[in-house]
Amino acid sequence: MGILNRITTISKANINAILDHAEDPEKMLDQLIRDMRDGITEARTEVAKMIADEKEIEANAQRSQQLADDWQHKAELAIQKGSEDLAREALRRKLDYANNAKVYMDQLAAQHQATEKAKADLHELEEKYDSAVRNREVLLARHRRAKAQQQIAKTTAALSTFDPASELNRMDERIRLEEARASAASELQHDTTEDRFAQLTQDSELEDELAKLKTKVSGPPQISGPSSGSSESSESSG
Repeated sequence: MGILNRITTISKANINAILDHAEDPEKMLDQLIRDMRDGITEARTEVAKMIADEKEIEANAQRSQQLADDWQHKAELAIQKGSEDLAREALRRKLDYANNAKVYMDQLAAQHQATEKAKADLHELEEKYDSAVRNREVLLARHRRAKAQQQIAKTTAALSTFDPASELNRMDERIRLEEARASAASELQHDTTEDRFAQLTQDSELEDELAKLKTKVSGPPQISGPSSGSSESSESSG
């Protein structure tokens, strides 16, 4: 009966659940289809044997019941002939066969129930096998789509925690810091003695330009000398 338990297990298996946990769903599905095909072959042999056993039990029950009926008739005949001893022996055998018939009938009921269950499991397995063969590509496509949807959901969940504004602010702060460091390094690099003298020369040139601009705007500067009144007084005295 081990094969029947195996058939039940295979027929009740959830193919989608099996594929979800498989490293290689395609290989797993093909293996499952092979297992179902092999199981069907074994199950058919087992079910055929169970049906044969059921028929044999039924035949034994019918034969025992027929013998019980025959000995019942013989007991009646012995009574009619006035032979109680023969009637008693006939009834004894009749009861034995009747009991045997009852045992066979109980076995027949149990065997019939087991056979019907095995036939139902076999039929279910055959239907699942046919469906798996017909829909192999569809099953694999559905599995791939489900996996892709799971990955999309995972990615979406990760992105939901991402704050673009916050990231931009942190990036701006890093850029400002790098610019400040670069500016400081540049100032240190150019703060040399030569640079300071160059700055002094540049300042002197700036002052000269400023003086020229003032002259241009205000006119040349007045030269101070003896006043005209003093000159005339000198001439008069002479």
